[in-house]
Amino acid sequence: MPHAHHASVASALVSAGLILAALMYLRGWLRVRRLDRDSIGAWRAASFTLGLLSIWVATASPLAALDHDMLTAHMVQHLLLMTFAPPLILLGVKPPVQGTLRTIGRPLRSAPLQRMENVLTHPAVCWSAAAGALVVWHIPSMFMLGLRSQTWHGIEQASFLATGLLFWWPVVQPRPSASKWPESSMLLYLFLATLPCDILSGFLVFCDRVVYPVFLSSPQSFGLSALEDQQCAGALMWTCVTVVYLIAATMFTARLLSPHRSEERAILQFESERSVARTDPQRMEAI
Repeated sequence: MPHAHHASVASALVSAGLILAALMYLRGWLRVRRLDRDSIGAWRAASFTLGLLSIWVATASPLAALDHDMLTAHMVQHLLLMTFAPPLILLGVKPPVQGTLRTIGRPLRSAPLQRMENVLTHPAVCWSAAAGALVVWHIPSMFMLGLRSQTWHGIEQASFLATGLLFWWPVVQPRPSASKWPESSMLLYLFLATLPCDILSGFLVFCDRVVYPVFLSSPQSFGLSALEDQQCAGALMWTCVTVVYLIAATMFTARLLSPHRSEERAILQFESERSVARTDPQRMEAI
């Protein structure tokens, strides 16, 4: 009963927070649309809303109550928080909230914080963070910690979402920047990201024993044994990650080959030089 009570309170708080985020986003989106109707498509609002909905399904819907009984339910949560919600949110957050974020964050745009942002959004850091969260939380002892403690379970889910946002940041690029990394390297980035997922999901699918014994005593949901549930979870992860990353790589390749990309790169380079030149009057005059 105490666990169920804490879970219901946490679900209510998450739901309230997501509703508030949706309303704030809608307010900014409507403001941008009033100023320039063609500047932002409705698909961005739909993307952001679907991202928030994915978080709700993973953390506050009836599915969240099944993750203590089924590994497949836990895997669905993990996929929603790391693979689906982050790119949808980053795609939607691009134009409508950037003005608001710049206004709020202007006092915080100090040089040390900008350097910290550059470090955190470096592709190597983003990839390592996502891979680390995936591996660490599926170690049996860490997995059991998340099941036994509501607090650690919340930390686990928050780390999935946070590292998912970091992982997708270099791919979606919600804020224009003149990256030092060639854009084509993102294709390798996406390919390498499938490797930890392939290793873990392959292990779950082909292992002949139940990796997390806690599910041996769980009721057989949907007629699946604990081993079949484990194999289903591994196959689901293997398939979803492969398909999503393949779609992302295809869209990224199409964007690279677009004739408008050269013009966009020139604009980004110019904006980058202007940003640097603000601290150097001589360079500003030259620009």
